[in-house]
Amino acid sequence: MRSVMMLSAAAVALAACSQDKEARAPETASASATAGATAATGPVSRDQVYAAAGEGPEAFVRAIYAQYVNGGPQGEQPAPGQDPMFSRTMNALIGADFRAANGEVPTLNYDPFCVCQDQGDFVVTATAVAQADANTAEANVAFTNMGEPKTLKLKLVREGPNWKVDDIIDGTDSLHDTLMAVAEAAG
Repeated sequence: MRSVMMLSAAAVALAACSQDKEARAPETASASATAGATAATGPVSRDQVYAAAGEGPEAFVRAIYAQYVNGGPQGEQPAPGQDPMFSRTMNALIGADFRAANGEVPTLNYDPFCVCQDQGDFVVTATAVAQADANTAEANVAFTNMGEPKTLKLKLVREGPNWKVDDIIDGTDSLHDTLMAVAEAAG
């Protein structure tokens, strides 16, 4: 039975890959609707966030934060510097920060999407996404975590077909710039 299910899943995946762009448009819309519905009803998996990255910058940001509204990120976190939610540059900086720590606590020792160690009673109060051009966008996300209000700016880039987080700015503090300074100091 498991073999039949795996073969069926593989056949569906192959069929989806061979469709042209117009034929995939309704599927994208339904994936977005699913991410929105999941945000309202239960946990959002990392795979759902990764899928939303191909839909557009707004769907991607909403899926990221749907994780927090529904109890926090689910499943095992990727190794430092290997997270598909981040751009190649940001992943390189996160990896460099982790290596520079040399077994000690790295600079990025918190969850950058909530700027917190722990999250609970998480409520997104506003989201605004503006796409500057075909490959860059910016999102402003306001939320409360355990009663503490925060507003973050996410700089997004498109790498291939997917949107990625290229920087997270908390007020005037840029995660990219902070990690770049660590990488430069490590030489």
